[in-house]
Amino acid sequence: MKKIRLATRGSPLALIQAQMTADYLRGKIPGAEFEVIEVKTRGDKNQALSLSADGGTGLFTKEIENALLEGAADIAVHSAKDMPTEIAPRLRIAGCLPRDAYRDVLVLRDGVEVPSLIASSSPRRRAQLKKLFPNVVWSELRGNVHTRLSKITSGLADATVLSEAGLSRLGLDHFDGVVFKPLKIDICVPAAGQGIIAYECREDDFEMFGKFSDDGAMRALSVERAFLRGLGAGCQTACAAYFDGSSLRIFHEDCGFKKIDVRPDAPTEELLDIAAAAAANIRG
Repeated sequence: MKKIRLATRGSPLALIQAQMTADYLRGKIPGAEFEVIEVKTRGDKNQALSLSADGGTGLFTKEIENALLEGAADIAVHSAKDMPTEIAPRLRIAGCLPRDAYRDVLVLRDGVEVPSLIASSSPRRRAQLKKLFPNVVWSELRGNVHTRLSKITSGLADATVLSEAGLSRLGLDHFDGVVFKPLKIDICVPAAGQGIIAYECREDDFEMFGKFSDDGAMRALSVERAFLRGLGAGCQTACAAYFDGSSLRIFHEDCGFKKIDVRPDAPTEELLDIAAAAAANIRG
């Protein structure tokens, strides 16, 4: 293929991630040209939607996948944490870039020691941070990263929570008016796939694009998604999974935090079974 078209959301972060994917694949497909195609998703078009009330499944991916299915693009680029647990028919996750920073970051307005109002639309983050801040009041917050940071500095809330990977990719190691405090993963388990950029392709093109993936990131994503599939969970559910190669950390609103140690050399199929069994135990 002389030109490979990458479909992505139009936010600054999504466009950076698409360019990162193009750069990654450029080194593996000599001579290929890349074109980034911006796609407006339902979640981007309607900022009033609530991830918990309206359901988050496919909110930031469906229209991008449609571009792939309709032949308008060759690859769909996603933040892996936004992807539904079930991939659309005729599509496959072709690969992943190496995993970046994966933690959540508490963003506090300058001068705030203990927040009384935290703005976050994530049920997962709300459920886990209740342990740290049992008396906090929660509110919704949507928009791209710069918009969210600006809303905190303006006094909309005392704090919010953002992805460390997103901040890093945008080059934001600081922002006037707020303080960044990364959260330990045993305090706030990341969303499944957080810190991973994944790319999809059509089934017919998997042989072409499926051989370029970072093995470690794909292994971790497969294990974390197996846990979500076992739960039947989407973005509206307060659950989390993070696999670091030797342990699987999970969180669910019904059972809290658990850490499952595994053999680092365990076959991937064995790890998938472990993740599915953990989900089955929660379902009861």
